[in-house]
Amino acid sequence: MTFNFKKLLPHLAVIAVFIIAALAYFNPVLSGKKLYQNDIVQYKGNARQLIEHRAATGDELYWTDSVFGGMPTYQLGARYPYDFIDGLDRALRFLPRPADYLFLYFISFYILMLVMRVNWKIGLLGALAFGFSTYLIIILGVGHNAKAHAIAYFPLVLSGIILVFQKRYLLGFIVTSLAMALELQANHPQMTYYLLLAVIILGIAYLIDAICKKMVPHYFKSIGIMTAAVLLALGTNAGNLLATSEYSKESTRGKSDLSINAQGQEVVPQTGLDYDYITQYSYGLSESLNLLVPRFAGGGSSARPDEDSNTVKYLTDQGLPKADVVRFVNENVPLYWGDQIIVEAPPYLGIGVVFLAVLGLFLIKGRLRWWTSAVIVLALLLSYGKNADWITRFFIDVVPLYNKFRAVTSIQVLIELCVPILAVIGLWQFFNERNSVETKANALKYTGIVVGGFLLILIGLGGQLFDFASPMDQYYMDSDQLGIGFVDALRDDRFEIMRADALRSLLITGIIAGALFLLLKKKLSENLVLVIAGVVILFDLVSFDMNYVNSDDYVTASEYDNAHRKTPADDIAMKDAQAGDHYRVYDLLLNPFNSGRAPYFHKSIGGYHGAKPRRIQELSEFYLFNENGIAPVGRENIEILSMFNVRYIIDAEETGYVAKENPMAMGNAWFVDSLKTVASDNEEITSLSELNGSQLAVIQKNQKELLNLTATHADSTSSIQLIDYDTQRLVYRTSNTQEALAVFSEMYYPHGWKATIDGIQTPIARVNYTLRGVKVPAGSHEIVMSFEPQVVKTGSNIMLGSNILLFMIVLGGLFYSFKKRS
Repeated sequence: MTFNFKKLLPHLAVIAVFIIAALAYFNPVLSGKKLYQNDIVQYKGNARQLIEHRAATGDELYWTDSVFGGMPTYQLGARYPYDFIDGLDRALRFLPRPADYLFLYFISFYILMLVMRVNWKIGLLGALAFGFSTYLIIILGVGHNAKAHAIAYFPLVLSGIILVFQKRYLLGFIVTSLAMALELQANHPQMTYYLLLAVIILGIAYLIDAICKKMVPHYFKSIGIMTAAVLLALGTNAGNLLATSEYSKESTRGKSDLSINAQGQEVVPQTGLDYDYITQYSYGLSESLNLLVPRFAGGGSSARPDEDSNTVKYLTDQGLPKADVVRFVNENVPLYWGDQIIVEAPPYLGIGVVFLAVLGLFLIKGRLRWWTSAVIVLALLLSYGKNADWITRFFIDVVPLYNKFRAVTSIQVLIELCVPILAVIGLWQFFNERNSVETKANALKYTGIVVGGFLLILIGLGGQLFDFASPMDQYYMDSDQLGIGFVDALRDDRFEIMRADALRSLLITGIIAGALFLLLKKKLSENLVLVIAGVVILFDLVSFDMNYVNSDDYVTASEYDNAHRKTPADDIAMKDAQAGDHYRVYDLLLNPFNSGRAPYFHKSIGGYHGAKPRRIQELSEFYLFNENGIAPVGRENIEILSMFNVRYIIDAEETGYVAKENPMAMGNAWFVDSLKTVASDNEEITSLSELNGSQLAVIQKNQKELLNLTATHADSTSSIQLIDYDTQRLVYRTSNTQEALAVFSEMYYPHGWKATIDGIQTPIARVNYTLRGVKVPAGSHEIVMSFEPQVVKTGSNIMLGSNILLFMIVLGGLFYSFKKRS
């Protein structure tokens, strides 16, 4: 067997282009700067304890008490023994962040194109168009790294599946196993779930095709091979998957037994996320046009009319100083008029890519056209959320796991995937000599009519077809200073922006259509047409992307590492912890349950996460929030803070930032003098309003039976002291003349925590809805609480076996391939 290096050269050149393109777009990272990603900044606040523990000891921390009163680190970046796929993933992401994710977009899509037997030059263009799709760049800008990570492996997973269906069984099995293992390693279940929906549709298309071609045995053989590959991939990620599954039941994504809300009204107990929460970000029906006219709905939420706009002119014509007008407009007047609460940027696909995709629909025959079209239609309908209530409610109520995910607009990632696939295959078919010139000419004509005609309608009649009205406009109309004239000027600006982008889109489609027409007339070569299309498409996408992720978004490494600014109040609240005390802080400088600032400096009962521990979320809704937002600290909720041993409350006053000491903080643990036994979660959470220091604890009947507790007595000399503190191991010394219930100011979690009294294991019960309780016999004792998650041990053993098996299969496949070629 001889190795043909010349065949490899084009692909090496393509990889070099991908590296250069990724680094060029995110070029400030080469000078040591970092892209400021808000979500990552918040994550670093939550995970600081984990990150610092790992750096200091080399060991992993599976529990943190710096966020939400305590939670597992499974969704905060925990690592697991024998996670060799993590090493492979890090090797693939060798570029500085976030250029590494952009490179993954490129290379993964390029591999898919090679598997689909597309010429490498066209595959190169398709990969760049996929990677620079606006939505995929925007999520990197805001720090949705896990989402980007998972999306980047979508094409690679499809590559493995298609290889199997191509009867390249061994290679398909290996690629599917590795790709699915990497997809799961990215740890974004929502994106992987959406990929599953696309794969199911792909499978249906292949099944129909197999029935028509009488290849049903091959189809089910392929399904069996892919199932085995996916099971192996699941095994290589068992640690994270099992831990995530365990935690999800205790998170806001899990089942709640509460049937009342904070106002005392009856509600339906949730088995997943609430409908309104799931559909909070629902795509407007007309906003679909953002996919081909980028600022059809005005752009992102932060977009404002410029100084030469109709809006500014209207106000200055009223005699107002222009400087004041511009300031007012920049602060208060959005161009965005879509349905979403907030949107960073429109998910623009690139009109050139859309044009080629439509061309592909006229040229492509068979299953590829139907499965990609079906995925696009389904994703678009589901992205509408409450605006397409009939299908959204069906999926929430009937389709398994769909109600575990929020932000329904995220499913448009499937459109971001399928449209470039159609575009690349469409262009490849147009170059393919097996299609007649007449077929190509007709496809080009119909594509021009569909896309160009639609853009012309928007340009000429858009002002009559759409009102460009935002829900905010009513506020302006009701204002004595603004009124209907101001709103008319603003809507004129929105229309003019849409029309300008539609004209730009028409010009781009005209250039690409013209180049393809000249190719048919043999006036241009395929390579030149490819260059023209590539330059136009990339200029369109990259220039638009730069409006939202550009050099202004970078900060120095020092600024990035110190993004959470410490105040004098933080210094005050930290001084006792520096002396060795263990307590918590409640930070009101920001929304305490939507910010990673407090956990960055303190042990906090708040934090920032998309899947918070369910009970702390419910507790905060009942006692720490009101109809106006964050409730002030007072008699109604001070007992809640105190039972979590909140010693300091950080707030802002006229004199500046303050750290108020809470004299009622209960300490690390205490004996209670009386119990209130309740029958349900409803009773337990509402009974917390009766707490009064150490005098009372609320416990459910089943938890009381778990402890075999009949009564509790705390005399005046009883005491519990925390004598040794480590995040995953707490040691207490107790003294009491009678048997009593000890309550610990630590978050209850039903898995992994073990308690011993003088070395003998004893059960831990849930008390006060969120805390831990242990029955302590009379006398002096030592209580040890340690976190020893069995799920990590089990998962790690499965990972070891699965990785060994995968390695042997890959090695055997290479040996078989070498022997066969020889």
